[in-house]
Order: sequence, then C-alpha cells, then structure tokens
Amino acid sequence: MINWLYSLRTSFFRTLSLVWLWIMALQWIYFMNNIWYSETTAIVIISVTVITAIEILLPIKSIYRYVLEGIAVLYIIHREMIAYWIYFPAGSLPNRIQQFTGNALPYLGFAVGAWILLLLSAKLVNNQRRILVFSGMLIVGFSILDSFTVYDLWKEVAWTVFAALGWLVSEHFRRFQQKYPHGWRYLRQYPLKMLLNVAVIFSLVFAVGVNMPEVPPSLTDPYTAWVVQGETAATAGVDGDPADSVLRTSSGYSRNDTKLGGGFNFDYTPVMEISSDQRSYWRGETRRLYTGSGWGDERNSGRETDEVTADTKLSGDEPTAGDSVTVRQTVTMLSENQYPVLFGAYNLSKVELIDDGKNTGSLRWNSSQSELRWTAESKRDRYPKTYTVVSEVPVVSEDEIRQKSFADLYGSQGTEDAYLQVPNDFPKRARDLAEEVTASGATPYEKIGLLQNYLTTNYTYTNEPDLSKKVSDDFVDSFLFEIKEGYCDYFSTSMVMMARSLGIPARWVKGYAPGQVQGSSSDVQVQGVQGTSDSGVYTVTNADAHSWAEVYFGPYGWIPVEATPGFSMPLLTHDAQAQDPAEPEAQPEVEEDQPEQAPQQAAQSQDRGPVVQIVYGASLLILAAFAVYVLWRYRLQLRFGWLRLRTGQKLSPDQKVIVMTERWIKQLRRRGLKRGADETLRESVSRWEGRSPALGSFLEPLLHLFEKARYSPSSVSESEWRSVHAHAKELKAAMKKIPKNAA
Repeated sequence: MINWLYSLRTSFFRTLSLVWLWIMALQWIYFMNNIWYSETTAIVIISVTVITAIEILLPIKSIYRYVLEGIAVLYIIHREMIAYWIYFPAGSLPNRIQQFTGNALPYLGFAVGAWILLLLSAKLVNNQRRILVFSGMLIVGFSILDSFTVYDLWKEVAWTVFAALGWLVSEHFRRFQQKYPHGWRYLRQYPLKMLLNVAVIFSLVFAVGVNMPEVPPSLTDPYTAWVVQGETAATAGVDGDPADSVLRTSSGYSRNDTKLGGGFNFDYTPVMEISSDQRSYWRGETRRLYTGSGWGDERNSGRETDEVTADTKLSGDEPTAGDSVTVRQTVTMLSENQYPVLFGAYNLSKVELIDDGKNTGSLRWNSSQSELRWTAESKRDRYPKTYTVVSEVPVVSEDEIRQKSFADLYGSQGTEDAYLQVPNDFPKRARDLAEEVTASGATPYEKIGLLQNYLTTNYTYTNEPDLSKKVSDDFVDSFLFEIKEGYCDYFSTSMVMMARSLGIPARWVKGYAPGQVQGSSSDVQVQGVQGTSDSGVYTVTNADAHSWAEVYFGPYGWIPVEATPGFSMPLLTHDAQAQDPAEPEAQPEVEEDQPEQAPQQAAQSQDRGPVVQIVYGASLLILAAFAVYVLWRYRLQLRFGWLRLRTGQKLSPDQKVIVMTERWIKQLRRRGLKRGADETLRESVSRWEGRSPALGSFLEPLLHLFEKARYSPSSVSESEWRSVHAHAKELKAAMKKIPKNAA
C-alpha cells in the first residue's frame, strides 16, 4: 500500500497529463457522436475513461497494464452490445464467443484506435513545445470543422483550450521540480497558495472567454467569401450538377432552378432583417414551366412587366372571395448580394419607400406571377439596402372553401391553364399516386390537404439525399418512388406537379422562411380574424432559403401550401379551432436530424450548459474571493491612498507612522487592552506591559518611533517607517498568544 501511494505521488505530473489528454479526447468523441452510432460513442467514451483510470491508478509494468486494458475494452464492448440489443448471447460458450466476435469487430476497431491514439499522444507529447503544437492542431481542426460543417463546436474548442492551459501549467511545475528541487520543496510547504494562484488565473481566463462579446468578423476567410459572392446553392434550388453538389454548394437563394436536386451545406450568414407585424414566408419568385429536371421559365420572368412608382397600387387579379389583412414590412439587407426581386409577404400590393427615397427606376411589376422585380440598368442601380412594401395577407375561411367544388372554383374564373402545365412524358405512376392519395377527397381543398399530409408523413427531410437510388430521369418521379428523401425543393415541386395532375392550378415559389424573431411575440386579433400574429424584427439567413407551393382556388386567389416536413406555413384562419389542411400539423420548425436554424437559434445552441454554468459560477466565486483578499492584503496602502486624496498630498513617513500607530492601538483594544482617556501613549504602554510583560519587547520600539514622529524635530526615515510595519506584524502575532483581558 505504501509503495502504491509512493508510486502515485511520484507519477503525479504524468497523472495530470493523462487527465488533460482525456478531456481533449472526449471533445473529439462528442463531435463524432454526430456521425457514429450511439453504441459506438458509448463504447469509445467508456473505453477511453477506463484506460485513463488504469494508467493513473495502476503504476505497474506497461505490459501488465496493456493486458488489463485489453480485457477491459473487450468487456466494455460485450456489455454495451448487449445493452444496445446488438446481439443476444445464447448457447454454449463456443457459440457465444463466435457471436461476440462476429458482432464486435467494427466496435473493436474504434475502441482500439482510440486506445492507441490516447497512449501514443501521452508518450509523445512530453514537453511544452509539443503541448502547444498538439493543442494548436486540435483547435485548428475544430475551427475548420466549425466553419465548414453544420456543427457548432464552441464548447469543444473551449474545453480544449482549458485542458491545454492546464497541461502547460502542469508541465511548467514538472520542469520547475526537476530544475529547482530546493525551490520545489519550498513550494510544497504552501500548496494552498500555489493552487489558489493557478485557480485565479484559470478563473480569469474562463470568465473572460465566456463573457467576450460576439463581434462579426471584419475579415472573411477566402472560402466563405467565395461562397457568398459566387452562385451560392440553395435550399430553394441547388445550382450545378446534383452529382457533386454536396461537395461544393451551400444554402442560400438560388439563381438557377433549371436543374433541381443534389444536396447542400447549411450557411447561417445573415441576409436581411424584416420588421413586420405578421410572421410570414418572404416571397421572391414563382415558376410555372416544369421541365422534368427543374423549372425552365426564369429567363422569361422579366418580360411581362410594368414600371412601378412609389405609393402606387400594384395591379393584378384580386381575390373576390375571402378576407385579407394588410401587412406592412420594412426590409433591411444585411449582405451585398444582388437579387432579381424584392421580398415580401404573400401578394404585394404596394411599394412605399426604397432606400429612404422614392426612386424606383429599376423596379418592375410582373402581375401574372406576382413578382416585384429589380432590374439594374446601370452600375448605379444598386440593389436597395432598405425598402418598405405592403402586402395583402389572405384569411382562409376553412368551412367555406372546403365545400367549394371544381365547378365552383374554376367554372367561371377559368382554370389558369398556364399553371396546369404537365410535361407529356410526366411519368404515369406519379399521376396515379396523386389520384390514389386523394381518392377520398371530393373538393380541390380536400385533395390538396390529402396530398400535403401524404408528403409530410411519408417522406424524410434531409439536406443530403442519397442520389445513388435515383433511376428515373424525372425529378418528381425519382423523389416519390426512389430517393424518398430530400429538402424543400423535392417536396414543393412534387406538391405542385401532383396538384396539376389532378387539374388543380399550382405554381412553385421560392424565397425565405420566416427566420428568427428578435422582438417580442404576441397573439393578436386583427379584424375579427383569429390566429397568431407575431410582431417584431425577423433575422433571415441563407439557411432560411426555402421553396413552397401556391395553389389557385379561383375567387379566393393563390393560397400558399407547405409540404416540407418540419416547416409551418403562417396562415390566418377564421376558425382557430380547426386545423387547416393546407397547413401541416404543429411541428417544430426544425427536425431532429435537420440542423437548419437561424443565427439566434444557433446562438441558443451555444448557451452555457450545466457543466459550463457550474465552472463559470465557481470561477466567479474564486475571482470574488481573490478580489476580497487583494483588498484586505493591501488595505493599508489603500488607506494611505485615501488619505492622500483627502489631503491632496503624499503622506510623509511621519504621517504613516501615526496612522500605523492608530491601527495597532485598535488591535490592542480588541484584545482588552484599552487606552485611558487621560493617559499618554507612554503611560498606556507602561500599564499594558504590567498586565502582559510578553508584549513589552514589541511595544517599546513602536512607542519610540511614534514619539519620534509626533514630538521629535527630526523626521522618521523611510527605513524606520518600514520597521514600524514589521514590528506591528510581530505585535499582532504576540497578541494572539495572550487571552483577552478587561481594560
């Protein structure tokens, strides 16, 4: 037992190194948890922890430790595979061994790999330079992954920095022990003082790091700048070849919808802020010509347009049935990107201001597709930085529109033939599926609700669909029957084309989801309309780029329909108790496997967790205690400084002696040695010496210096003043040995 404790004491710094390395290893395992299966993460975490404990607690020969660690790893894999129901041991021992080896090999590779990396790092990283290089490489790796993946790794970086600082401090003391053994033995006599100094430094670094303000970068890394300035891909249309889009695209408003598909990475760069009294989807452009691979009419979108002037009502076919609510929005752009349209809620009815003026020379209105297009005719026509538009938000009367038949909706209004277009080679099985899904619906509204429900419940949202399953050349057909997963472009395009195959006019719309509201939200009631109206400023990012469907319901006009799982279309209804078939069941705006969120939501994901809160609270307590100690330690200097401020001049040594005398007299009074009202200090000292002779040797030099400072024509020197301080400390120590007495 004694030998074991001695071995632990002599390997103290190696133990600390293993602890810091274990903390760093956990950060990488936590990151890999996003990729690994749950059982893999559990096996690796437990294995690394047990291996670290064995290395610390069993200072025996390496070969014996390795054997124990190997047995522990095998047992951990066995236990976790049973816990996660990966295999059920049954039968004879040979059969169980065969079952175990057949299932354990993948997990054994991960566990052994982590084991080797841990011990190899502990052996090779053995001085300050290597610690700096090793920690720096880890931090750089996390930073790259944080920038170029959807994962937020702030906590991992913070813990790695914390462990690196601890490791460097440990290594510093280890080197100090080797180089200055006598000095180390002296330090060991005051372990609390040494630990407190280290704790204060750590607490200060941690508290400052946690409370650093979030400031946007003044410089952008080349990759991000290229993505932002270039043709960024979109959740509302991914540019380029879908076969390689996952590797080179990011979310944002698409510029090319002719070839949909592929995948993308989420980009949370802010695009705009919208001040509105109604939560909405921010509508941009619409498409009506489906080609089988995407939408092919964007080149002609700007031809059927009219010039627009400020404060002029925008022309267009207004709904003759149903109600609407007027919503005013002010848009402030946060990026330098150029867009072909101005964004707004639902159907725009008027433009009020552009860049705080009324210059709308580059603005044109496409009434047939309800697009407010911006056409830069010269370099001076920059895209507006801020503009105000007015929209008419439809109010859905569910009970009324649900009962309207095809004849009621399209008999007298026309069927909007341009929005019934379906390619001649559109696969029959897609048409048949639409008819099968909506067989129980009698009216267009009911059929749209059935289509929407089918898409949101039978297909999976992902930003990286598996394109290896794609066989059909038709985008919608391959999604419905082969890929069966995707993002908004897949769902919205399928919704539009399935509706058209049933004879219901529909069009594809792209823009932005509502984003994250900054201000307060409240439930309001507008003109007798029930619904949730969120007033505030919404921050919209590239990750909020989105596409959805709009369905034409004759006299009720164009009604937006959301078919993508995890998204909720903001619609007002007259009946708040009934669920709108054109609106999905209440779902979180982001699914568990969908990391799409606004910057505020991402920031919330970075909020301090319980461990960080505990460490942060402990750091504040340590810093507060240290501040109190510093004030107490330098209380005399602070008193001198205060007197200097009051008198307006620096205190002389004589004055300092008098101040110090007042202090030790107060200390004696607290011990019961009080000064008489009519006594001189010498008389009092003589009386105190009679009561406590042991104090005489300490009181006499203090009395002598006081009388010199107060009554002698010669001044007290600086060295004499310093001796007063030393004598006062000796007197204080001597008083502690004497019991309190009455005066």
